[in-house]
Amino acid sequence: MKVNRLVSMIMILLDKERIGAQELADLFEVSPRTIYRDIDAINMAGIPIRSISGVGGGFEIMQQYKIDQKVFTTADLSAIMMGLSSLAGMVRGDELVHALAKVKSFIPAERAKDIALKANQINIDLSSWMGNGNIQPYLEMIKTALQQSKLLSFEYIAHHGKKTARTAEPYQLVLKSNHWYLQGYCHKRNDFRLFRLSRMSNLQIQEETFTPRDYPKPTLDSADIFETMQTKIKIRIHQSVLDRVLDFCSYEDLSPDGDAYYIVRFPFIENEYHYDILLGFGDKCECLEPLHIRAEMKRRIHEIAALYEA
Repeated sequence: MKVNRLVSMIMILLDKERIGAQELADLFEVSPRTIYRDIDAINMAGIPIRSISGVGGGFEIMQQYKIDQKVFTTADLSAIMMGLSSLAGMVRGDELVHALAKVKSFIPAERAKDIALKANQINIDLSSWMGNGNIQPYLEMIKTALQQSKLLSFEYIAHHGKKTARTAEPYQLVLKSNHWYLQGYCHKRNDFRLFRLSRMSNLQIQEETFTPRDYPKPTLDSADIFETMQTKIKIRIHQSVLDRVLDFCSYEDLSPDGDAYYIVRFPFIENEYHYDILLGFGDKCECLEPLHIRAEMKRRIHEIAALYEA
């Protein structure tokens, strides 16, 4: 099979300083012409091989590209394979397949089983259980636009459900807290923006290209900002929602209150998102303090009840 032969050829070239076309042809029982085609294919995959003519000539991988297999430990190779395999499951493309093949070419046969075992000890699945079916095709479209420096157009749902048409220069795909974002320069706002893919619709790659500009990396670590904005409120929860509450706080914030309840110091910001979190716990959660947040919860619950009574 050609793929197996190519991988084997890469491993031989990594191991040997130089080898002739006829020697490779005899080794794999193919013609020298086939070997030359295989060498071209390996070059196209990004592994630079040069041909030396004359006595003692042959094929060799350029020295500055060669990596000593002993540089990588079993743990190193396992970690690289784990990361590439996980990313390949979400962001598909030939470049990831080629990169994975290159990494595997560094693995000596006697270590292959041990490395495969360790690489499979952690499985990172970036796909969601359910949700927006556009995420995967949008990732592919954005990746293409990034590679070709082409503009993207789409409709975007911003805060409070406001829908706007946008045109943006794509610069970076970002995965944060299980959500994909596009870092791009928005022509409508004349500034860089971070767009959440799940809020996009009608995404199109435009024929128009753009000249990439220097761009700032998005601020992804918001711990300091949240630290100043958050406060701890006191809520009483039933044990049946404990697993969901622990998505937002830790065991140190809990204290038992009878056999089936807990008092929780819950991190809270007075905005729609956090009020919706509390409402999502239903009648298994009661806000105790502060009183003005308790009163606001009561008002919102009355509004919901009135909606159903009407």
